[in-house]
Amino acid sequence: MDEALEKGPVHVIRNNQPQYVVLKEERYQELLDAQQEAYVARLKASLEDARAGRSQRFDSARNLLNAIDSAEGQ
Repeated sequence: MDEALEKGPVHVIRNNQPQYVVLKEERYQELLDAQQEAYVARLKASLEDARAGRSQRFDSARNLLNAIDSAEGQ
């Protein structure tokens, strides 16, 4: 496994379909850190939008989904 990982992630195929990816621990931790940083950035952007009044309230989940559908159709 060590030799294969020197070339990069190892993709495991089962029934001719990709099933798993084996990574070095260091790379896995980098991906987790990047995911956390992206989460924090999205959260900060959302809070800034709320503070700046760039948010909407909906009285039901259905109305929210309708607004999302309308926005995607534009």
